[in-house]
Amino acid sequence: MYTSVPAMKLIRYIVAYVFITSGVMKLVNEELANYFMSLGLPYPILLLNLVAFCEVVGGVLILAQKWVKYATIPLIVIMVVAILLTKVPILHTGFLVFAFEARLDIVMLVLLIILNAKFPK
Repeated sequence: MYTSVPAMKLIRYIVAYVFITSGVMKLVNEELANYFMSLGLPYPILLLNLVAFCEVVGGVLILAQKWVKYATIPLIVIMVVAILLTKVPILHTGFLVFAFEARLDIVMLVLLIILNAKFPK
């Protein structure tokens, strides 16, 4: 017998999966760490660890359905900054290239906004 998973629960699982794996990979994958450090941000190692921590903790809170509204706020900020730092600079190559490169970031941003809007404080 088939039982469906409610859409919001599925969105929570997907968003949690993406942010938990992304945060862990920032900490264990040297190539990702080097890319992060090449962005020219101040205190890159501290910021890398802070972003990774926020992603893992936020993902776990979303997965556990605890403080989802609050957990999504720093993740929304992370996604907006990621788009501004890594995707907007390629706009000069054309809008379609930008749209293609930013597609997953935009989807995650929209899913975070949906979670933020649907869960009470």
